[in-house]
Amino acid sequence: MIMRVMGEGQFQVGESDLNRLNQLDEELLTALESGDESAFRAALGSLLDAVKEVGSPLPDDSLEPSDLILPDAEATIDEVREMLRTEGDGLIPGLPE
Repeated sequence: MIMRVMGEGQFQVGESDLNRLNQLDEELLTALESGDESAFRAALGSLLDAVKEVGSPLPDDSLEPSDLILPDAEATIDEVREMLRTEGDGLIPGLPE
């Protein structure tokens, strides 16, 4: 799966890493629902750090379409809420049952 982190590029992430990313996405959703800015910042940072840790960066000149787009680390709570309205449940899709 190719994930784009806005302003930072694309990362190829293996399916085996999606469970961990989904857990971090759930933490982000909880922080968004609470409206706690510091919890939101920590959860967003953890999610983005994990994507960059487990993902392999694609070259800047790569023309691969992104499977999903994640906000940058400076995104506001309102910006991420808007992305969630567009994406559905969370930023990272769940694995099929």
